[in-house]
Amino acid sequence: MQPLDHLSLHLFIVVCEEGTIARAGERAFMAPSAVSKRISDIEARFGTTLLKRSKRGVEPTPAGLALLRHARGLTRAMERLDSELSEYAEGARGHVRVLANVSSIMEFLPEELSAFMLENPLIQADIEERFSPDVVRGVAEGNADLGICRKSTAVGGLEFVPYRQDHLAVVVGASHPLAARSSIAFAETLGYEHLGLSAFATLNSFMCKSAEAAGKELRFRSYVSSFDAAYRLVQFGLGLAVFPQEAVARYAPLFDLRVIPLTDDWALGEFVICMRDRHALSLSARRLLDHLLQRAPAWQAMP
Repeated sequence: MQPLDHLSLHLFIVVCEEGTIARAGERAFMAPSAVSKRISDIEARFGTTLLKRSKRGVEPTPAGLALLRHARGLTRAMERLDSELSEYAEGARGHVRVLANVSSIMEFLPEELSAFMLENPLIQADIEERFSPDVVRGVAEGNADLGICRKSTAVGGLEFVPYRQDHLAVVVGASHPLAARSSIAFAETLGYEHLGLSAFATLNSFMCKSAEAAGKELRFRSYVSSFDAAYRLVQFGLGLAVFPQEAVARYAPLFDLRVIPLTDDWALGEFVICMRDRHALSLSARRLLDHLLQRAPAWQAMP
């Protein structure tokens, strides 16, 4: 059998992602008939149907899913090969894609990426905000070189490296009854209304379960979609919020907020860096990984 060519594999991936031959042709700047012919040739080569065709479009068969998985792997490998050989030929040059959760972006990541790019001006580092489970999923699917997420979502076949810690705290306005406290247990906050941040959906759910375990009710006064909105509502006494202490510390003076560390064991959070295979990273991605780990505060590694 003749080996599959890169274009045919790429077109098969595009067809599966778009769901129709017509949209795949538009995306690949090819006539739908030419795309269809490539897919038919692959099916003839293997002697099996790879796509279920219907009036609504196409979807991969079990054999098609197997080919899709390997096609994506081969495509990523070719991209890494092109990138790494170019880097060796031209010096420290390249493009690194990073998926990160909102806490890491609020707490430390922009500064770390800025320092990295100043040291490596020919390397472009792009960051995209995702929820922690989506970070893991995106890296596993090859949508990024590196991911930064919570240790609690470190599951699956990726490689996870301990990175940083943060600490949850209760944030209140200056006139709140709890404002003078130097520390507090979460159960003591349940007599007051909370604000929920949509980016912390996992934390909100965990706090509800903790309140239930304590035999009390967690009352959310409102949900907001951004840190700035939450700070303003807390400032004017519309509720208290539970945020990572490191994320809110620099903004507390601006909004006249009080940050009260939580004493509960679960208030300690851990970040990990995830990747598919450290040894398969491009030269640029390895440089960024080394940079992040070298600048991270030392702490006890995951068991």
